[in-house]
Amino acid sequence: MKVEELERWTFLIILTFVSCLFLFLLQPFFESILWACIIAILFHPMQMWLERKVGEHPNFTALVTLTACVFLVVIPVLLLLTSFLQQGIALYQRIDTGEIQPAQYIDRIRQAFPVVQEFLERIGVDIASLRENATKAALATGSFLTQNAVAVGVGTFNFLLKLALMLYIAFFLLRDGRQLIEKLIYVIPLGDERERLLFQNVAGVARATVKGNLVVAMVQGALGGFIFWVLDIPAPLLWGVVMAVLSLIPAIGAGLIWLPAAVYLYADGQWAEASILVAYGILVIGLADNVLRPILVGRDTKLPDWMVLLSTLGGIGLFGINGFVVGPLIAVLFVAFWQIFGKDFNAGDTDTGVNNDHDQSKTESGTTRNQTANENPAKQ
Repeated sequence: MKVEELERWTFLIILTFVSCLFLFLLQPFFESILWACIIAILFHPMQMWLERKVGEHPNFTALVTLTACVFLVVIPVLLLLTSFLQQGIALYQRIDTGEIQPAQYIDRIRQAFPVVQEFLERIGVDIASLRENATKAALATGSFLTQNAVAVGVGTFNFLLKLALMLYIAFFLLRDGRQLIEKLIYVIPLGDERERLLFQNVAGVARATVKGNLVVAMVQGALGGFIFWVLDIPAPLLWGVVMAVLSLIPAIGAGLIWLPAAVYLYADGQWAEASILVAYGILVIGLADNVLRPILVGRDTKLPDWMVLLSTLGGIGLFGINGFVVGPLIAVLFVAFWQIFGKDFNAGDTDTGVNNDHDQSKTESGTTRNQTANENPAKQ
């Protein structure tokens, strides 16, 4: 092995080790860095608009953009989470005191729809254990919310630290993001064209996933919470937030909440309210998902629906709530790299095939013209 080659491999090994060590060092701040990048991507168009209005003042435009993000996104989300925890704890206390008994809901559904009981018995589901498990699940969920509310109170400093770190990183990404991308394109040895394509795909998917999924989730959650409030169903804000969270998962959505609620209303004899809820869920909540999601998500991700679903579910399973962004990002990188591979390694074969076909057609065309020319004098 030559000395130059040995030095090269030694440097690459040390570079890889140091890079992995640095990424490991940043691992505790993964969430803050991830959401700072998402904020920078989402609000970059607003910053560009400001630059066109006031000129290139990076510090000013980044600060104004970040302030808008705080008032438009951060503060409303914090208020919503606070109200969600309050209603969840209040619902848990009503279940704990016996004011609300989930087992009675199952009994009413069983009495109103005997076919449901027959079906459950056929598939081996014990109704008694189902009643008991429903109560335990409700109490466990409420207890989880209570414990996490206490944890939020105890860990307020840690939460505020991560929030401040996220905003701090987002400011510098808004200010210096373009220079950072150019430096990455310079140092990554994949070729400028490939690197720009990858960055465009990642930015497009992040923007589409967050913008699209969050808009769909907020719309469906707001619509669901509104109809629950109109129909006087307990804890409408709580169920609205739950529907919003479920709406982040494609093909599943808010129907997991409003459909069982409608079944219970039918079982309780509230036919008008149940019919209104079913019609509203199908025509309004479902329509919002079917109309908004393809427009906001599908257009920019350019991923098949099944891949969006699987990558979202897998991402949530591995990374928690952050997975609804990380999962599709991994999927689009997978697709982008294979597209680049196919383009680079099949380009020569494709060009050769096209040229051969073109040459063959030219030869056949020339032969036909010669035959025609030979036949015409004979006819004359």
